[in-house]
Amino acid sequence: MPISLVDSHAHLDDQRFADDLDAVLDRAAQAGIDTILTVGCDLASSQRSIDLAARYPQVYAAIGIHPHDAPTATDDAMAQLKVMATGSDKVVAIGETGLDFYRDRAPRDQQRDAFRRQIRLARELGKPLIIHDRDAHDEILSILQQEKASEVGGVLHCFSGDLALARDCVDLNFYISFPGTLTYPANSALREVAAGLPIDVMLVETDCPYLAPQPWRGKRNEPAYTLNTAETLAQIKGLSLDDVARVTTRNAWRLFGIGRIDQQTRIAYAIRNSLYLNITNRCSNTCTFCAKFRDFTVKGHQLCLQREPDAAEVISAIGDPTRYDEVVFCGYGEPLLRLDLVKEVATWLKQHGKTVRINTDGQASLVHGRNILPELVGLVDAISVSLNAADAATYQKLCRSEYGEAAYDAVKAFLRAAPEYIPAVTASAVALPGLDVEAVRKVAAELGVEFREREYNDLG
Repeated sequence: MPISLVDSHAHLDDQRFADDLDAVLDRAAQAGIDTILTVGCDLASSQRSIDLAARYPQVYAAIGIHPHDAPTATDDAMAQLKVMATGSDKVVAIGETGLDFYRDRAPRDQQRDAFRRQIRLARELGKPLIIHDRDAHDEILSILQQEKASEVGGVLHCFSGDLALARDCVDLNFYISFPGTLTYPANSALREVAAGLPIDVMLVETDCPYLAPQPWRGKRNEPAYTLNTAETLAQIKGLSLDDVARVTTRNAWRLFGIGRIDQQTRIAYAIRNSLYLNITNRCSNTCTFCAKFRDFTVKGHQLCLQREPDAAEVISAIGDPTRYDEVVFCGYGEPLLRLDLVKEVATWLKQHGKTVRINTDGQASLVHGRNILPELVGLVDAISVSLNAADAATYQKLCRSEYGEAAYDAVKAFLRAAPEYIPAVTASAVALPGLDVEAVRKVAAELGVEFREREYNDLG
């Protein structure tokens, strides 16, 4: 499937595109940017954005009044914005609005008032917000909280704050968007923000014609260059470009309802250069931190199975396994509940010379009433077991096994025995707030296995 990216913030109405906009959009399409959100900054540019969205099927519009133009956010102007927003189904957001205390081109009181008015309009219309923030981080956050902006959410476009601010905004139901500045060699601070957040809360943008990525720095920016920012983000996150495109496109769809996404159930889904096999929705745990209770999506893949596939369907979904470094039994359920299928598919994979890994909750021997590890000899090269706690009571509180606190002892027994049968054995724990990860690490060491700390709220 060709790459599909969304430029979540452009200004296509700018005069610098007046002479060659069709060519600009053709180059964007060739680069895989098949959806563009063009953003208004005042009434006139908002109307131009709507007109462009009507003219080009791949273009959508946001309407708003920029903080530089805050004095124009009169009662009449707000009424006009409302008419614009309700007059076209291609208007998908309110903004850009916010505060700019860097250039201070409008009195700050008027900026605050215009910002609050547009948040209220967004809430009235049920549309997300596009936020401009320059040197006004604390006030932006405070106003978003006071005006209950989390009810509609939105995006901090062209993000310029630190990681703590980004996390606070994410907690308010906002995404963080990265422009071409992410590629600038000196901008290590922004790359640290990108490294510290899960990609599930990120968008990519150009803010064109401004802020062209490093190869075109100082020249006119255009939507095709979204690809360069996405490539840099992939490097930062240790993901493939396909991964970044898939996830950020799905994020744009979640926020704005735009972008081309594949919503089909995935049995075999790729992340980086590994292929993951999703073979059941069932699990013996109902972990408090499991994302499937919010959404069945991992790195942009929709994993909710309509029914459990048989071995032939799984093998068909894999296709040519030699394309991948490894194949991992890991979906939104516990793979070893389907032990026979795992063994059959793993046998086929080993015949093709593939490395096989299993991610498991470690309760399979308890579930099946026997030590199942000997049955995996020669079929599984590595196994990762979710230990998640340093004692049975904490484990049950977090993981809520149907077997009660006995499950924790079963997990430890599984880990203790696993190295006899499987070459690489790792215990893991999700770094939940308040969890003593070091205590879990100590338990893993006592069991004689490696340990890996997994980031909270960052699957895949």
